[in-house]
Amino acid sequence: CLRSHLHLSALSLLDKCLCGSDSSTPVIQLRLAGEKRKHYEGRVEVYYNGEWGTVCDDDFSIYAAQVVCRQLGYLDAVSWHPSSKYGRGEGRIWLDNVHCSGRESSLAQCESNGFGVSDCKHTEDVGVVCSQKRIPGFRFINTLANSVEVEDIRIRATYSHRKRIPITEGFVEVKDGGKWRQICNEGWTEMNTRVVCGMYGFPGEKGYNTRAYKKNYWGHSVNCTGNEAELSDCKLGREVELKGNRTCEQGMPVVISCIPGRAFAPSVSAGFRKAYRVEQPLVRLRGGAMIGEGRVEVLKNGEWGTVCDDNWNIRAATVVCRELGFGSAKEALTGGQLGQGIGPVHMNEVECSGFEKSLTECFFNRDVLGCSHEEDAAVRCNVPAMGFHTRLRLSGGRNPYEGRVEVLGERNGSLVWGTVCSDSWGTMEAMVVCRQLGLGFASNAFQETWYWQGDSSADAVVMSGVRCSGTELTLDQCLHHGKHIHCPRGGGRFAAGVSCTETAPDLVLNAQVVEQTTYLEDRPMYALQCAQEENCLSSSAKGADTNSYRRLLRFSSQIHNNGRSDFRPRAGHQSWIWHECHRHFHSMEVFTHYDLLSLNGTKVAEGHKASFCLEDTYCDEGIQKTYVCANFGSQGITVGCWDTYRHDIDCQWIDVTDVKPGDYIFQVVINPNYEVAESDYTNNIMKCRCRYDGNRIWTKLKQCLGFKFKKCHQINNKNITAQ
Repeated sequence: CLRSHLHLSALSLLDKCLCGSDSSTPVIQLRLAGEKRKHYEGRVEVYYNGEWGTVCDDDFSIYAAQVVCRQLGYLDAVSWHPSSKYGRGEGRIWLDNVHCSGRESSLAQCESNGFGVSDCKHTEDVGVVCSQKRIPGFRFINTLANSVEVEDIRIRATYSHRKRIPITEGFVEVKDGGKWRQICNEGWTEMNTRVVCGMYGFPGEKGYNTRAYKKNYWGHSVNCTGNEAELSDCKLGREVELKGNRTCEQGMPVVISCIPGRAFAPSVSAGFRKAYRVEQPLVRLRGGAMIGEGRVEVLKNGEWGTVCDDNWNIRAATVVCRELGFGSAKEALTGGQLGQGIGPVHMNEVECSGFEKSLTECFFNRDVLGCSHEEDAAVRCNVPAMGFHTRLRLSGGRNPYEGRVEVLGERNGSLVWGTVCSDSWGTMEAMVVCRQLGLGFASNAFQETWYWQGDSSADAVVMSGVRCSGTELTLDQCLHHGKHIHCPRGGGRFAAGVSCTETAPDLVLNAQVVEQTTYLEDRPMYALQCAQEENCLSSSAKGADTNSYRRLLRFSSQIHNNGRSDFRPRAGHQSWIWHECHRHFHSMEVFTHYDLLSLNGTKVAEGHKASFCLEDTYCDEGIQKTYVCANFGSQGITVGCWDTYRHDIDCQWIDVTDVKPGDYIFQVVINPNYEVAESDYTNNIMKCRCRYDGNRIWTKLKQCLGFKFKKCHQINNKNITAQ
């Protein structure tokens, strides 16, 4: 029988022995891991044969959850969750088809396929929720995996930093046996500090010396390599002999000092921000719902591209997170989980040590053959606890994801809850609210909230004139009137409101289709009467002779939904507008803008397209069409499908009749008014550099923000009369 201090159950406390009655039962270590969790819940991970792995949800039951929780020192299990609720694990899937009676003392004693025998993927990783009550006398120390297992870890602010946000300096304390304990700094290393700072959202650390009073010490030291995502991944060091006031005689309690990223630097220190040199970023995150998460994109030769997920792991993800001013990575995501990018795939098979300053310093394979945007890598990073959610709330909604927006504002010298004026309130402002509360993306922005009964004492408007770019971390970082409140309609029923969602669509224009289908057409005015009624021609067309011609720059647009939820018009059927001339409804009055700009950005010609029919024209293999316009059907674009507006339908053009020969920029913008929320608006724009000589037009395609010229395409003038 192997002796161990690992996860003692109530029965095993007598002999402190982990093995079952059958000496052939493998000895394993368990832990709970994953994102958005408390210490008594998480993804079940098993340490076996020197390696951590997960458990598949096939045949898992509440009885198996009870065994897991008791082995971890909790009295019972509350529930269990399939389908990687706490995020996907890494490495081996050790157990599959687990059958427990609930009486086993170790998960290894339950029936299963055997260790390492599984046909599951990490999308099937199982999680459990244990009761918060612990088995009396239980200790979280182990000798098998030799890793740190405690109930919780915190940085308790030093006296001089107790009012700072975020807390960057303080005592490292662990909760073990229900009590907070300090760690002796004898043998404490810079790598240990790096790990703790990283798990609390800080990219860097610095030395700190303080004289502190001795208190209640933990009985172990810690050894980290610096690459661990959490302190619980580090190895246990030597035991610390607990001798009352004489404990840790040669040292003091561990105190660390972390360096926050630029976005989270304390505002009280003006010099703090000056210490950061703003440079052109080489890496960015796109498509994430929360602060510090998103699809990884890299800048190469002036063009943004994605990273293939082959070999993508937590070390590479941590390099990205720290480079962008966050802490270590919570999760390395694969399979385009946070949406698919556009343009090239720049990096494949990335290998990082974990200590690089930038992802671009890691080894990688430039050969991306076989990689597609379905394999785009993404990250979720640890971010500092800024208390953003305490300054904002949603009130009166049917669920926590919706309601009237109420902010904590200053009024007559004191902080009070009040509403936000809904004048100019839109999707971008709602996006910032949802992100600040950690509720994901905005699904709707409301300018009337009479149907949500908020707190009547908070009816007064305390914030007005709010205008956001969509990238702000908090609503008060947006432009607003400050103390000079101006809101003619007042608060109450006209206060701003939002509804939030964890996923969002992401529309992307296929620029190649635009290039390949573009041509000039001269069309007579008598064939353009319906288009004239819908304002699809330039102003000079008004009063023009019916036998005169208009020169139209025509093209097709193919619009893909690369997001994680369907794109649906904001207005319901009952609000769609009927257009008699074309005999159809418009579900969105402006779905796309088409512009011809001078090289300095001035509009010289423009067009627009209403969404008279948003539907799934085609879908990727294996995806069923959902939206069909026929017979007043529902409109939208399913994830993995695309909608095509052909070049030969009305208003699918720019009227260039009055345009003089010269060099121009041809621009297409999808969802230009942000009428429908998306996970990423930066990929909604396509730009082409073009030259017009009066009869022909040449285009040089460049993706917006990529600005890389690709092909030169000549478009000849076609004289076409109406049939």
